[in-house]
Amino acid sequence: MKTCLGIELGSTRIKAVTIDGAFRPVSSGDYTWASTFENGVWTYSLDEVWTGLKAALSKVDNREAIAAAGVSAMMHGYLAFDKDWNLLVPFRTWQNTITGPAAAELTGLFGFNIPQRWSIAHLYQAVLNGEDHVSQIAHITTLAGYIHYRLTGVNAVGVGEASGMFPIDSETLDYNAEMMSEFNALPKVAALPWKLEDLLPKVLVAGEDAGTLTESGSALLDGLLPAGIPFAPAEGDAGTGMTATNAVAPRTGNVSAGTSIFSMVVLERPLEKVYEEIDLVTTPTGAPVAMVHCNNCTNDTNAWVGVLKETAQLFGASPDAGELYTRLYEKSLEGDPDCGGVMVCNYLAGEGVTHMDAGRPLVARTPETNFTLANFFRSQLYSTMATLKIGMDILAGEKVAIDSLTGHGGLFKTPVVGQSYMAAACDAPVTCMETAGEGGPYGMALLASYRLSRGDGEHLEDFLSNKVFAGVSGSTIQPEPAAVEGFNTYIRRYKALLDVEKTAAEKL
Repeated sequence: MKTCLGIELGSTRIKAVTIDGAFRPVSSGDYTWASTFENGVWTYSLDEVWTGLKAALSKVDNREAIAAAGVSAMMHGYLAFDKDWNLLVPFRTWQNTITGPAAAELTGLFGFNIPQRWSIAHLYQAVLNGEDHVSQIAHITTLAGYIHYRLTGVNAVGVGEASGMFPIDSETLDYNAEMMSEFNALPKVAALPWKLEDLLPKVLVAGEDAGTLTESGSALLDGLLPAGIPFAPAEGDAGTGMTATNAVAPRTGNVSAGTSIFSMVVLERPLEKVYEEIDLVTTPTGAPVAMVHCNNCTNDTNAWVGVLKETAQLFGASPDAGELYTRLYEKSLEGDPDCGGVMVCNYLAGEGVTHMDAGRPLVARTPETNFTLANFFRSQLYSTMATLKIGMDILAGEKVAIDSLTGHGGLFKTPVVGQSYMAAACDAPVTCMETAGEGGPYGMALLASYRLSRGDGEHLEDFLSNKVFAGVSGSTIQPEPAAVEGFNTYIRRYKALLDVEKTAAEKL
């Protein structure tokens, strides 16, 4: 049985998933890792990339039967190399909020929102800082692009991944040439010995040939994968999330919720204004997408679950982690629609949507608050999506049409709970498919499969709708008016809590 392999390096797990000819997951392996905060920068060790990849792949069955593969990873960030591909500075991840001046100047220059985590913001901030390594740069890429290059020898990324590095022209399916010229003309850039177009990886569209696993690439993986496997273009976790949820056509959208949370809505028309809270990226085929990206989602909730597990252990209980999450999620359904006045801000890191450069997790309540476990945990879960709602409300104000919104990732693993809260937050129906927990690596495996079938001339959206998801079951939850009203009450209080959060970040 031939399979297709999707690899994704997420914020907390490196995961490998294979799918069969019916697009069903058949085998998987993973490796847990975490970013570290070193010298004021959130980073991951590139050595651990290979340790984790090998650990995840070693658990995948029938690796010799893999017919195509692809690599995905957390988007954005900054990996800078010299001409010999030596890393010049530690990997700067999407979690960092250290490029404010660069992002603001470029947004004004281009008339196009440049978020702090984008590769171009990191590059220009390094230029503004006068960092020593800047003159030595020969290549900048993303984590997925770097791994793809090491495995295949092809320095290229998929267009969706590229759109988190530098703005894309959806007509040419390449970097925006006018904006690139404007960047090169900036005085501090013009004085450097390179042009931006010489640093960036080539842009490829879903289905295109992105090379094959080389002998040296196979050796990097200790021979766990045989040389010669065709590779799909490397994509970011946003693009694989869209693919995994069949949300690549106009008026469709998806929400990916785990360590971070982001929504992707495929646009019918450009937005009327430039919004700092909204990123404009693309699907894996280059169609324009409005993205609301929030750095903080489930990490604070995970910490509280750990504390509650410790509490249970005081009484001799040792609950299974999965069951504990399920019980707490389900308990939250007993809470009030507005969480009874219990307020949570889950910011462990800074947050671009609400203009916070640092995070301090908070729980706040007034004396009359109905402080129960159900309300507390419901507020925890509301907090995971509250910042996303602030961004989604901007799209609603722009009258962006969304026919379907699909949820995937860890927040949606417990049936009904996260799904119903997201429906209330966005005031839109939310669907979860049976593959919702698979997320990005599953989407990357689908893109690898599409790479094999592209010769049929089928567009990606038709491939997904007609072949992959034609018979897939799922559940859809409609927003309930009382829940929508409760979440709106919560978000009004949450916006006031952000003033407290800002002070906490300054004082603590």
